[in-house]
Amino acid sequence: MSSKKTATLNLRIDPLLKEAAREAALLERRSLANMIEVLIRKHCEELGIPIPEQKSLFKEESGE
Repeated sequence: MSSKKTATLNLRIDPLLKEAAREAALLERRSLANMIEVLIRKHCEELGIPIPEQKSLFKEESGE
């Protein structure tokens, strides 16, 4: 398993598909990157492909 919290993914898609994803993200108040992550997770779940959850992508502040 990777020790990285995030990974970069560069891809080329149809500009109309990108715009549709951007509109969907705006409707759900998400970033485009988060919208794509949500769609991938949903599709993998439908196919029965497990994806382990990370506790947090951000460092937790101590002292709270």
